[in-house]
Amino acid sequence: MIRALNSAATGMEAQQLLIDTISNNLANVNTTGFKKSRVGFQDLIYQTLKAGATTASGEASSSAIQVGHGSRTISTQSDFSQGEPIATQNPTDLTINGTGFFQVTMPDGSLAYSRDGSFELSADGLLVTSDGYPVEPEIMLPQDTASISIDSTGIVSVLLIGDTEPQEVGQIELARFINPAGLESLGQNLLKPTVASGTPMVAAPGSEGLGTLLQGYLEGSNVEVIEEMVNMIVAQRAYEINSKAIKTAEDMLTVASNLKR
Repeated sequence: MIRALNSAATGMEAQQLLIDTISNNLANVNTTGFKKSRVGFQDLIYQTLKAGATTASGEASSSAIQVGHGSRTISTQSDFSQGEPIATQNPTDLTINGTGFFQVTMPDGSLAYSRDGSFELSADGLLVTSDGYPVEPEIMLPQDTASISIDSTGIVSVLLIGDTEPQEVGQIELARFINPAGLESLGQNLLKPTVASGTPMVAAPGSEGLGTLLQGYLEGSNVEVIEEMVNMIVAQRAYEINSKAIKTAEDMLTVASNLKR
């Protein structure tokens, strides 16, 4: 009975983490460039109560009796499927149509990566994120810029006041990883590489397997509300049935302890 109590308890703990993950997905249903997470489960160690027997000829005469000890969560992985593009008409808003991440320079000089292309201009004309982190490589616009144009390959051109022909001022580059699911989330729509993700491969949009850019669009979250609600119902029912298993095991222990009466 004690085994049943512990096994059901591990199941409840696993479903709790699943609910936590679903809740975070739903909370970010409107977050630009957000990628939903999924939880991976694994069964725990098995105890062999009776080993399988074999005949003299080596043939199996009976199978072993094994009892598992519950389940555990082994990972939470991000799903990097494409989100729907949302038109904004803002010239500094960008969407990656395909594979890749924007590069962002952090205050400590390290690079972080993001699918959030809601960029702004600083007081100096520097292209930055909504939190003020510069895009890498740096894109600096002249103070007398009248309009900005970013093509699908990341070339940034501006039209200056009084000019009739645009001039190129920079090139946006994207990074890709052999295993993007291995990236570590930092919050603020930022990710950092890990040993699991591999090192970034940087190139211009539209080359080296990278996606292209769409100016005036933002990538929406890839969270499907109906899917998450169904997953929540399944997790809730699994949590309930594990709690019932604990109650049943406790009732059976009560019966056993009352045999002397």
